[in-house]
Amino acid sequence: MESIRVEQLGKSFRMKKKEEGFIGSVRALVRPQYTEKVAVEGVTFSAVQGETLAFLGPNGAGKSTTIKMLTGILHPSTGEAEVLGCCPWKERNKLSYQIGSVFGQKSQLWYHLPPIDTFELMSRIYELRRSDYIKRRDDLIERFELGPYLHTTVRKLSLGERMRCEIAASLLHRPQVLFLDEPTIGLDVVVKQRIRELILELKREEGTTIFLTSHDAGDIERLCDRAIVINHGRIVFDNRVQVMKQRFMTHKTVRLVLEDEPGEMNLEGVTVLEKNGTGLSLSVDTGLTTIETALSQIMAAHRIVDVTVEDPPMEDIITRMYGDYGKGGMELELLEQIG
Repeated sequence: MESIRVEQLGKSFRMKKKEEGFIGSVRALVRPQYTEKVAVEGVTFSAVQGETLAFLGPNGAGKSTTIKMLTGILHPSTGEAEVLGCCPWKERNKLSYQIGSVFGQKSQLWYHLPPIDTFELMSRIYELRRSDYIKRRDDLIERFELGPYLHTTVRKLSLGERMRCEIAASLLHRPQVLFLDEPTIGLDVVVKQRIRELILELKREEGTTIFLTSHDAGDIERLCDRAIVINHGRIVFDNRVQVMKQRFMTHKTVRLVLEDEPGEMNLEGVTVLEKNGTGLSLSVDTGLTTIETALSQIMAAHRIVDVTVEDPPMEDIITRMYGDYGKGGMELELLEQIG
């Protein structure tokens, strides 16, 4: 069953042209000139119930505009869309009872109130039966481990604590589709992992469709079944995350601290990015060698004091994709597009 269906969706904004100088400012005021800015152009895709879909792209690519149309905040200029059988901008009130949203940069929690008070408010907004609300609330409090700070005002919570409360609040009414916009931004590694585990648990137990935007490659790799990349308002990639990993996530960054200063390093598939005393930063092409092989070869000549392995930034992955498929306004090839 399709939970999201989008057909040739587009959005343009009418923007006033700016003119320089006093005369230009007066002319712009009396007889303004306008230009059309295309934010989203002919986007088509669908998602089935229970799927976790990554929606990726650089800043200004059209991600947020698309989400705002799918949640009914914006009306499109062209095309059509259905979310859970509803037209988002025509049936926004009806749809709001069936979807949830979490925006990493914008809180739905009341800043000067404890999370439990926002939960109470949300139960009334969504007209939840009292017994169902209490059962759901208590389950989310236990699952997200919110007990220690449930009665602490939101302004005093850490970012990780707040984000767990944000996700819990968005799930009180059991949404069938959850929109997550940068849910792990600014969080430390431990909190990121906990939130990822909770999202996977939600998907497994409740069959929720998750529509995720993120610049964290770890979010995409660990959470998502499929990835869609958008650039200049148009879809340039639509395929399984496994295909994306095989073709574009082949480089890992390895940071080492050695006991002694390293000399020249010539290892297959390994590029030295930075060398600073006993510190070493390497790029490992996992298509040519494995992390284990590279570390074993280094350990044969040096004692390793510390090591970290990092995914490349999502911006680097997307840049590589653009480089492989072409640049500028050209249409980029779709890889085995999934309906």
